[in-house]
Amino acid sequence: MTTILHIDSSVRSAGSLTRQLGAEVIAKLQAATPGAKVVTRDIVSHPLPHLTEQLIGAYFTPAEQRNAEQAHAITTSDALVDELLAADTIVIGAPMYNFSITSGLKAWIDHIARVGRTFQYGANGPQGLVTGKKVIVVVASGGVYSQGPAAAYDHVTTYLRAALGFLGMTDVSFVVAEGVSMGEAAVAQAQAKARAQIDAIAA
Repeated sequence: MTTILHIDSSVRSAGSLTRQLGAEVIAKLQAATPGAKVVTRDIVSHPLPHLTEQLIGAYFTPAEQRNAEQAHAITTSDALVDELLAADTIVIGAPMYNFSITSGLKAWIDHIARVGRTFQYGANGPQGLVTGKKVIVVVASGGVYSQGPAAAYDHVTTYLRAALGFLGMTDVSFVVAEGVSMGEAAVAQAQAKARAQIDAIAA
């Protein structure tokens, strides 16, 4: 059975373009693959803990040597990694906040970036272990960052492509709705462009 993992990171429950467009991506994927299982991880309604000294210690301690505190601290990370590895397709809603991803989405990445589980070090350097996945990232931003003078401020698509690629996820597509703070006409245009991107990706 095909499994789709859906990560939502917008702090807005209503009016969020990444939530709206992400749901449309999921609907298209389900239509293309009837019976697909969708696992939803809303990291806003169910926040993830940020990195702590105990968690970092647990990452680098063999399972059989972890103390009780480390064993407890790593349970969420283990569950998130298992979820990721079990998925065939990952859909991520990633609004731009202050030129970058949300702190919640960064916490998710901090939990899934696990040496020995999602990447390893070899003779030729680091090697991603999360391979064979298709990733679709839905991005929304108030300004225009795909081109022009503000392009250098885009630390959403550049960071996610690098972080996901490091873990082995190199088949990454972006659905971008940008310029949405520039009036109703700009919002409508951004949505239309984003939906055209969704149709192309889902085709």
